[in-house]
Amino acid sequence: MTLRREDVLATLKTLTDPVSGASLVDAGLVKALTVDGGAVRFVLEVSGSHAAAYGKVKEEAEAKVKDLPGVESLSVVMTAHSTPAAPPDLKPQRRAEPDGPQKVPGVDRIIAIASGKGGVGKSTVAANIACALAAEGRRVGLLDADVYGPSQPRMLGVSGRPSSPDGKTILPMRNFGVTMMSIGLMTNDDQAVVWRGPMLMGALQQMLTQVQWGALDVLIVDLPPGTGDVQMTLAQKAQLDGAIIVSTPQDVALLDARKGIDMFNQLGTKIIGMIENMSTHICSNCGHEEHTFGHGGVTAEAAKLGVPLLAEIPLHLDIRRAADGGAPIVVSNPDSAQAAGFRSVAQQLIALGHA
Repeated sequence: MTLRREDVLATLKTLTDPVSGASLVDAGLVKALTVDGGAVRFVLEVSGSHAAAYGKVKEEAEAKVKDLPGVESLSVVMTAHSTPAAPPDLKPQRRAEPDGPQKVPGVDRIIAIASGKGGVGKSTVAANIACALAAEGRRVGLLDADVYGPSQPRMLGVSGRPSSPDGKTILPMRNFGVTMMSIGLMTNDDQAVVWRGPMLMGALQQMLTQVQWGALDVLIVDLPPGTGDVQMTLAQKAQLDGAIIVSTPQDVALLDARKGIDMFNQLGTKIIGMIENMSTHICSNCGHEEHTFGHGGVTAEAAKLGVPLLAEIPLHLDIRRAADGGAPIVVSNPDSAQAAGFRSVAQQLIALGHA
C-alpha cells in the first residue's frame, strides 16, 4: 500500500488540540508535512505559553502515525511560537539565569563557516576544509545549517535518507571520512524549505543534539549567509570554538562580511580568521592572471581586525567541477594547486589548536 499525505492528515485529525478543542490539523498546528515514500516529516507549531501541555499530544501523534501501513521512518519537530506578552510586573524581580551555550555530546570543538552574503563560495570552502581535516587524520563532522540552500549532500556525493531506529536519534551520513547531516537529506531536491524563525531554530537544535555524531575532534557548521536566526541560535546554544569568515575581495562583499563579523563580536564568538575566495583567476589557455573581483580586500580587512588571513583561494573551473561532481577538490585532486589553499587552512587550524 502506498502511503499518502492524506492518510497522515486523516490520522492527525483524530487527535485533539488541548487548548482549542479542535483537531491538530483544523487548529493549524501541523506544519511542513511531507511524505516521501515511507519517510514522514512534520512540525507541530504550538503556543509557547501552553508548550508543556503538548508533550503527550506529540507522543500520541508519533505513535499513531508510526502505526500507519507503509511508514518506515518518522521525524516530528515541536516548536513554540510566542504569544502576546502579559502586562509587565513592575515589582523588582531577580532575573532568571540564562542556560548559556552547551557542548554537543562527543564533539570537542565547533567551527562555524560564515559569510555576510550569498554567492561567495562559503559551502564549497566548508566542504573542502572538512575533507582536508579528515585527510589530516582528524575525526570530522559537517553540519549543513544552510537550511534555505543546503548544498552539502551534492558536494559530498551523499544521497538517501538518514535513518532513525528509535524515532528520536538520527543517524548521519558519511563520505570521504566526514560525518555529515543536512536538512537537504530530509527534503526533495526541488522542495523549498518555507519555515519561520522558531521552526528554523527547532530544526537546528534537533540536528545538533539528536544526531548521533559520535566522537568528533571538530564539527564544521556551514551557516546560511547573513545575520539571522540560525547564526544567533548556534552562537547562543552551542559552545563555538570560533568562526571563519569567507568573502570575495570586492567592496560589496566586504560590506556584508563586516556585518557578519560584528554579529559574532556581539555574540561573543571569536573570529578565527578570514578566507579570500575567488581571489585570482589564471587563464587555462594563456596563463594570464587577473583579479576578476579585485584583490587584497580581505587581506586588508583581516589585518585591520588583527586576525589571520587563512588562505587566498583562486577562482578555478576545477574547484567548481569537483564540487558539482560530489568529490571536493581536496579529495578528487589533493595535490593540485587548487587544493593547496584548503589543505593549508586545515593545517593551520590544527596548528592553532582549533581542530
